[in-house]
Amino acid sequence: MPHTETPGTEAAPAVRPRWWTELPLIVLVYACYSAGRLLVRGDVADAVDHGLAILRIEKALHLNAEHPLNRLFTREPWLGVPADFWYASLHYLVTPAVLVWIFRSRTVHYRAARTWLMTSTFIGLIGFTLLPTCPPRLLDAGHGFVDTMAHYSAYGWWGGEASAPRGLGGMTNQYAAMPSLHVGWALWCGVLLWRYGGTRAAKAAGVIYPLVTTVVVMGTANHYLLDAVAGAAVMALGLVLAPRVMRCADHVRAWSAARFAPVAALVAPGPGPAPEAAAGLAAAQRTGAAGSGRDPAVTPGTGVSQGTGSPIVSGGCQTSAGERIPRQREQRFPAAAEPGVPPAGTGGGAPAGDRARTGEVESLGNPR
Repeated sequence: MPHTETPGTEAAPAVRPRWWTELPLIVLVYACYSAGRLLVRGDVADAVDHGLAILRIEKALHLNAEHPLNRLFTREPWLGVPADFWYASLHYLVTPAVLVWIFRSRTVHYRAARTWLMTSTFIGLIGFTLLPTCPPRLLDAGHGFVDTMAHYSAYGWWGGEASAPRGLGGMTNQYAAMPSLHVGWALWCGVLLWRYGGTRAAKAAGVIYPLVTTVVVMGTANHYLLDAVAGAAVMALGLVLAPRVMRCADHVRAWSAARFAPVAALVAPGPGPAPEAAAGLAAAQRTGAAGSGRDPAVTPGTGVSQGTGSPIVSGGCQTSAGERIPRQREQRFPAAAEPGVPPAGTGGGAPAGDRARTGEVESLGNPR
């Protein structure tokens, strides 16, 4: 049964992630997210209807946090202006900073944290696609909301169209309110700071940052309370799916490695002999060199290689210099014509075979 790893608890990776591979991946994912928000704008009438439906649900649940916070931020610039800066910038700064910190200081948890963030972001993009929602600030003024970013636009770089710089409001989808990824990303940062921060200040930041972000998105009239709840739910779903996403990525990586492995590692290069034939030829050449006395790894007169311990010939037979197999000389020359062997009938009655072997030994001991 496969082992399921919870993000942040897996074993140390065999290979440390490299920034030059991680950075393009993160940029690609964020580009897809931004392009998706831009292209999937939805119908304005449907977005307004969805926003009003959320207000009705909150009224039925006796939830009305947006109105008092929005009135407070509109009335008090010392709260409204910092809140606008918080909404317009921190999710672009804090989220990458936490990701880099995990990459550098908590490498063992980086892959799970990155996968959790990316999985949740894509889930949020699905929510923007299926449920375009008009934020409170774009509803009719009769509903009692004030767009604080437009109200305090003279203090920052933004205009009256979300948090985009002046003149670039057309490059953002203002109806991508459900779920609130401002809250979702802040929650992701908070969990990592709380779990891996190691200091009281880091743990306090892990609690304060998502809570303040939730207050800010409602006080600036950019999100409903249920948008914030949906953002937290998206992050929870991403946390559950992240181990499965990592396993799928591992399977794809393993399949790709097996599918596109270098063919040269399996097939011998060039039109030469097969590997087995080449190995046999090399062994024969080494054996010949040993028999001729050119290889110091072979003990002369024994035919045994000192490096491998394997005999060149079998059966206890010895060969002369330059011979590769026993009795080679008897195969090449007649017994009477062999060098160093007396003619038949002159060896003191010894058999011809014994006389031949005696001559071989003499030829090794007394080379001519």
